[in-house]
Amino acid sequence: MVKFFNPVGAATWIATELYDDGDTLFGLADLGFGCPEMGVFSLTEIAGVRLPFGLFIERDEHFEPLAPLSLWSDTARRMGAIVLAEAELRRITDSRNGNELPPPLDDRGAG
Repeated sequence: MVKFFNPVGAATWIATELYDDGDTLFGLADLGFGCPEMGVFSLTEIAGVRLPFGLFIERDEHFEPLAPLSLWSDTARRMGAIVLAEAELRRITDSRNGNELPPPLDDRGAG
């Protein structure tokens, strides 16, 4: 599982499969409009995105999968964004590990 993100925007992708063509990825895509969706997307297109200040879409090298893609998808759809799902899945994981928890996020992402 790999995560790509826009460092100056809301777009985020989590990919679990790379097709034999070496370009087509399958996973969860969130362009920041509040409706993350499962599907296919192009690695070439993601790599070709030019952002302000000379930035590009980045790979999150510190990404921890935390859960299967199906749970990511369900949580992201409920929360409205992959980044909010990540916070919620981390909270759940921390609670299972006995760590101190922040309050749960509601469906709007507020604490």
